[in-house]
Amino acid sequence: MYLVLVEKILRVQPNVKKLYLLIRASDNNSAKERFTHEVVRSELFNVIKEKMGTVNLYSLVQEKVFVISGDVSYENMGITNSELREKMHKEIDIIINSAATTNFYERYDTAMNVNVVGAMNVLTFAKCCTKLKMLLHVSTAYVCGKATGVLSEKPFVMCETINENSYLDMDVERSVLANKLKELEALNATPKEVTKAMKELGIQRAKLHGWQNTYSFTKAMGEMVLGHLKENLQLVIIRPTIITSTFKEPFPGWIEGVRTVDSFIVAYGKGVLKFYYGDPNSKLDVIPGDMVVNSILAAAIVHENQYSQEVVIYHISSSSRDPLKNADIMYFTFQYFTKNPWVNKDGKPIKVRAPLRPFSSKASFHKHVSTHYLPLLKMLKFVNLVSCHFFDKTYRNMKRKIYTAIRLSELYEPYVFFYGSFDDVNTEKLRLAMKKINMDEVLNFDPRCIKWEDYLMNTHIPGVVKYLF
Repeated sequence: MYLVLVEKILRVQPNVKKLYLLIRASDNNSAKERFTHEVVRSELFNVIKEKMGTVNLYSLVQEKVFVISGDVSYENMGITNSELREKMHKEIDIIINSAATTNFYERYDTAMNVNVVGAMNVLTFAKCCTKLKMLLHVSTAYVCGKATGVLSEKPFVMCETINENSYLDMDVERSVLANKLKELEALNATPKEVTKAMKELGIQRAKLHGWQNTYSFTKAMGEMVLGHLKENLQLVIIRPTIITSTFKEPFPGWIEGVRTVDSFIVAYGKGVLKFYYGDPNSKLDVIPGDMVVNSILAAAIVHENQYSQEVVIYHISSSSRDPLKNADIMYFTFQYFTKNPWVNKDGKPIKVRAPLRPFSSKASFHKHVSTHYLPLLKMLKFVNLVSCHFFDKTYRNMKRKIYTAIRLSELYEPYVFFYGSFDDVNTEKLRLAMKKINMDEVLNFDPRCIKWEDYLMNTHIPGVVKYLF
């Protein structure tokens, strides 16, 4: 998402004084080369290239964008040059932190280091910036957990949990994590075993406290740490839902990385997926990436001149204003691939089945797997043993697919069985503030302008096919 943000700033506000950009790389030169390569080669920057020319864009980037090698997981955000840090402390007035690991099934230690410790390191750095007006932190709306009704734009209190029967202590979580790693070390666990154990620990701790996955759990903890330790620093938190391809800017349909809904679209379009796991009547809250970026810039404009001691939360979502149902996604995906079948590497068009069979509960999905696939798996295992592992590869592939499907069903459950709606009262006020200063078109993040059939059929799914297939 950082590329969309940088592109937007350079395109609409090329007079920006300076942009410091933290990128993970071995050194500053490597970070700079990587960013320059991504900018010059990326289709995302084609609009601005056409507007000012490639040479002028390159000059603008050289003049305005200062790329730095770093990592929020480390003290001082991994910036080892003390002179550079001091210069940044004197010059920076707004910090936007979008660094995160978004893997639902991430290792607990990795997610903790990036989403919790990383947020704390950014805050510590922010407090050293003498001209700082705000820290704008990008989180996720799903820190609210799997709930029904209206989910309000309210900050977390330290140690708060979704499960009212538990108490969240950050020191306890760090201790549990450290003890597990020591235990694995004592057992001489292989790297693969350590990774698996760390992933399972993350899910276990998340569910203990009421969250569905490691990602939303650690992002919630990150918010708590920021709110608890911010002191007088102005803190604004942006909580987007499922981010999809760009709606309009710099052009429709640009996408980077597979999101929750996209994994289903890719698998279905390739003929791999024969069903859809999710309640057809539940809401699927998605929001285009450029609208998220516009909301970030709008919040920066408003809060630059309106200090708030309280943590301000903005839900960037669609479920309250323009809800989309799972059934809509299922229907539009079928319609698209029926009219525009994907052609595989052999040049053969893939015919999709219609309609996608929905599983409206975890129980019905597991029953289907138990009835149709597990008996076949057991048979393959038996035949495999009798025939000296002749079918070993087939058995292992089917086992992997079945348990991957079960794991995905558990991880995606909060998103495809969502019966609430994200309150966006604060976000609506932000939209009105943009309208008052005639910036509502330049910084549009109103989901009510989205016509879902047109967006999905003509923008998002074609974008998925182009960039992700």
